[in-house]
Amino acid sequence: MTVDIRNRALQVIARCQRLACFSEDSGSTRRIFLSPPMRDCHHEIATWLEPLDVPVKVDAAGNLRAVYPAAESNAARLLIGSHLDTVPNSGAYDGVLGVILAIALIEELRGQRLPFAIEVVGFSEEEGVRFGAPFIGSRALVGRLDQELLDRRDAQQISVRQAIEDFGLNPAQIPQAELQTDTLGYLEFHIEQGPALENAGQPLGVVEAISGQSRLQFTFLGRANHAGTTPMHLRYDAIAAAAEWITAVERTARGVPDLVATVGSFEAKPGATNVVAAEARLTLDVRHRSDEVRARAVEDLTREADKVAQRRSLSLRHAYMLDEQTTAMDPFLVGQIGEAIEKTGCTPLHMVSGAGHDAMILAEKVPAAMIFLRTPGGISHDPAESVAVDDVEKAISCGVHLLDQLASSAQFQQGTHRA
Repeated sequence: MTVDIRNRALQVIARCQRLACFSEDSGSTRRIFLSPPMRDCHHEIATWLEPLDVPVKVDAAGNLRAVYPAAESNAARLLIGSHLDTVPNSGAYDGVLGVILAIALIEELRGQRLPFAIEVVGFSEEEGVRFGAPFIGSRALVGRLDQELLDRRDAQQISVRQAIEDFGLNPAQIPQAELQTDTLGYLEFHIEQGPALENAGQPLGVVEAISGQSRLQFTFLGRANHAGTTPMHLRYDAIAAAAEWITAVERTARGVPDLVATVGSFEAKPGATNVVAAEARLTLDVRHRSDEVRARAVEDLTREADKVAQRRSLSLRHAYMLDEQTTAMDPFLVGQIGEAIEKTGCTPLHMVSGAGHDAMILAEKVPAAMIFLRTPGGISHDPAESVAVDDVEKAISCGVHLLDQLASSAQFQQGTHRA
């Protein structure tokens, strides 16, 4: 690697850490959909793009958009980016690294114009923290930010529509955020958020597919009563029912190879120490590379929840929050990425992502692909999340090779690579 790329990698890491300072919480990073720190994030990124003569705009869904022009006007464009929102108490690299690497690749061009434009995209929302529905930003680009989602409300009863207006944007202009018909593809660099690359001793991986995922909300409804005077056999305890079902979720997932199922949120009402709970609300997240296996697991777990509720004379409600199928990445781009990784002197690890990403949404409309960077310790969604400077160097080098390959590919520029 050249000294220049080494310095560029150090700069990328420093910029990620700089954006981690823009947070709703003191002492940790939390940046949700269109919160005030997101505006600070946009302003900071604009200062990095300004010297490159790349103006920044924010579309009506709150996505940062910035276009580096092609050699000729009216050329098609390649999107490169990721998301700028975070989970609570997050690390500095999830999502953000992909946006900063896109900027680094434009800087590495040193003014050179390609046959296609490069549009940097920083999605406003991917994690689903504020409204319980992920991919608000990327859904806007594929025309799936519908009225039902715009009406969805957060814990403060603020709707997505109102959040957009409070940020100074106009929801009526959301259709203008949709991808242009000449978009050639979408490329996303992202930390792996798992141990596979580290176990394989490789810095970079090429994602062949993103596992499907189902997110549901379950509510067990019992009857509140006094904790000291209600005999155990006369209780209709929603928490006890939920606890029984949670163990069934874990048992089921452990019995199916590669299936993961998670109860990640739990809320009980009335939530008093001396009251038998009348209501227990939980979320369920189920993922597998096979849509058939995932759907069957959801059916089994829903049936088990019904059995638990009936056995305890409780009622049960459940509803889907998300149901995304497994998404294959574009074969042409996957092949080009593998070739670019090999040019860095590494062996590409071909992977299936267990985590959802904006690439799975963009793939509905345009060829999409992902490059994973090794995650030390497999740690993510935590302040201990990190990347190695050497791995960021390899990612930049891979990206430079990839842009050069695509700039020499008539198949890519003419759009005939589409699967």
